[in-house]
Amino acid sequence: MTHSFDTLAEDDVLTRSRFHFLLKAFYAPAGWPTWLVGLAGAGLAAAVGALWWLPAREALLAVAVGGVLLAFFAADALLLQELPRRRVSFGPWQGQIAALALPRTAVAIGLGLAGFWLGWPTALLLLIAAQLAGLLVLYRAALGEPSRLGLSHLTISSERLPPGAPPIRILHVGDIHLERLSVREAQLLELVKATEPDLILLTGDYVNLSNNVDPETHAQVRRLLGQLHAHYGIFAVLGTPPVDLHAVIPPLFDGLPARLLRDEAVAVTLSRGRCLTLLGLDCHHDIARDTATLDRVLAAAPDAGPRVLLYHSPELMLAAAKRGIDLYLCGHTHGGQVRLPLIGPLLTASQLGRRFVMGHYTLGRTHLYVTRGIGFEGLAAPRVRLLCPPEVTLVEVSGKQ
Repeated sequence: MTHSFDTLAEDDVLTRSRFHFLLKAFYAPAGWPTWLVGLAGAGLAAAVGALWWLPAREALLAVAVGGVLLAFFAADALLLQELPRRRVSFGPWQGQIAALALPRTAVAIGLGLAGFWLGWPTALLLLIAAQLAGLLVLYRAALGEPSRLGLSHLTISSERLPPGAPPIRILHVGDIHLERLSVREAQLLELVKATEPDLILLTGDYVNLSNNVDPETHAQVRRLLGQLHAHYGIFAVLGTPPVDLHAVIPPLFDGLPARLLRDEAVAVTLSRGRCLTLLGLDCHHDIARDTATLDRVLAAAPDAGPRVLLYHSPELMLAAAKRGIDLYLCGHTHGGQVRLPLIGPLLTASQLGRRFVMGHYTLGRTHLYVTRGIGFEGLAAPRVRLLCPPEVTLVEVSGKQ
């Protein structure tokens, strides 16, 4: 599979983060043959078994621990290999297995330490139970939630639209992260037909980071975008620079009905006196830089109806609210992609942390909607969603009565 990671990307703060470094480092096994991945897994399982043996001094226990861990490593690998066959995701399983092995190993080591107090037989039974629970969670996260693209709804009003006029129906689509066309893209096209939106607005990350210079991925993105239809047009912005490479992604829009907005404003006129102004910005994840760009775009923007900001990340929310933006549509966070009960998202990759993670927020007159998106993070990140299913959003903007 062809990829460049961030080699062609503009300078971007995310490529210098520890998270990005780990995604690249754990992706190293993607090119390994199966036997080498198996050998590495066996070595890791044996090492954990040895750690149990040191305090317990029971060889049979150590063998059992290593065998249990290796068995669940193998189960994870088999499950990941099933994903392309079911058209859920297409990343190489070898590049994802290390990230899954890490929590399994951590749990095994932790229970090995707990064996001092619980007793070794009890610790072994807990190890089996915990690893089985992990497999069941992985099954749901890899095969269950990602297979069902949902439609969320948001209704807002603005005095910048004539009262009594029909609402403007906007279908917001973000973070497609296409590797190959999957069940979700087929579901997306069905939702487009069912909702018949006035506008489709796309907020970036069209390809997966692992496929950002892959010609077949690019061809399939064009095929998908070419099948979208909205009564008054399709408008788009770019996503994170290492994903939507600025030298690669913009040409994909050539000849398509989707208009890519690059730091510009455009007025859209609809029927019955309705209009709105779209503000489309490139995203660099540099709040000061991109706020300055927003000010330049606003200074040249027409005064036509509600102002709708399209920017890949929620990081400009404070600036948008100060400038009276009516509606701000974005994605980037994936809603965390993996969320835990009571804890919420483990990661957001946002400069604002967990402040704006997913769904609807208001600040002043500004309505923000952060979509959970459709696809997955790339490189070594497992192609999973937990308590965070994929979505597109139908936004209805009405005049105030």
